[in-house]
Amino acid sequence: MVTLYRLEGCPYCERVVDRLEELGVDYESVRVEGLHSKRDEVKRVSGQRQVPVLVDEEYGVTMAESERILEYLETTYA
Repeated sequence: MVTLYRLEGCPYCERVVDRLEELGVDYESVRVEGLHSKRDEVKRVSGQRQVPVLVDEEYGVTMAESERILEYLETTYA
């Protein structure tokens, strides 16, 4: 199961969403609060409050930063 924590209107998040869909990866999308101080679930899973955050349970991977996530998706799912 792949889970993507994302913020509405975030261009970095949208790039990851677009790539997940292009690759046909099934994922769950979790919308987060705009205020960093309200992103407790993101902090719990990734240790920080920045989005996007991708959690890939199958491979035991949790990562932030859209560029790293896009590279991971390429090497793992492309």
